[in-house]
Amino acid sequence: MKNFGSSVLIMLTASISLFAQNADKRFELPELHTIKTVTLSPSYSCRSSVESQQGYQNTALFLSAYSKQRNSPDLLFNGACRSEDYFLASTAGDDMSLIADLGTDVSLEEVSASRAFNLKRVHSYSEFSKFVRAVKVELNHTYAVLLNESDIRGLFVFKVVGYVPNEKAELRYAVQSYQIMPNGQIRSEGFDWEKANK
Repeated sequence: MKNFGSSVLIMLTASISLFAQNADKRFELPELHTIKTVTLSPSYSCRSSVESQQGYQNTALFLSAYSKQRNSPDLLFNGACRSEDYFLASTAGDDMSLIADLGTDVSLEEVSASRAFNLKRVHSYSEFSKFVRAVKVELNHTYAVLLNESDIRGLFVFKVVGYVPNEKAELRYAVQSYQIMPNGQIRSEGFDWEKANK
């Protein structure tokens, strides 16, 4: 009986491991703590009407196959022609993702998940990262993105290493945390951006 119980436990552990591996392949989750590069081009709102009909194309960063499949970018390079460009992480629906500008002369190698919220690790309100809906694109600035969607949670950092206004933003980025919770999440129903409290 003892051997039977051990066998069942081993089979159950193997099944869970196999399920996790297949889920990773299906969602193509990003590798954590690995610096990668991407060029976003051109800015999303500075495209022809024909280009605009073709979706995000190269204007957006998708960290997983799941976010690409949902057409929900993790970061968008945006800006109207001949105007200031900005980065946006909250693109639709009940997405409440936020971005913080960590400043210049900050290397990705030194930004951990905890330092994304307080780079200097000093308990002073002025030193805590200020997360907002959108930030101006600036060369050599490092940013932290807090992903907060109905089925994706995560944190990644990126640095602008090349920039031509309205044309392209070259980024180095590293993902600190990334979770997908498809169809299994439990949440309060009735979210509405404009509904007042009573």
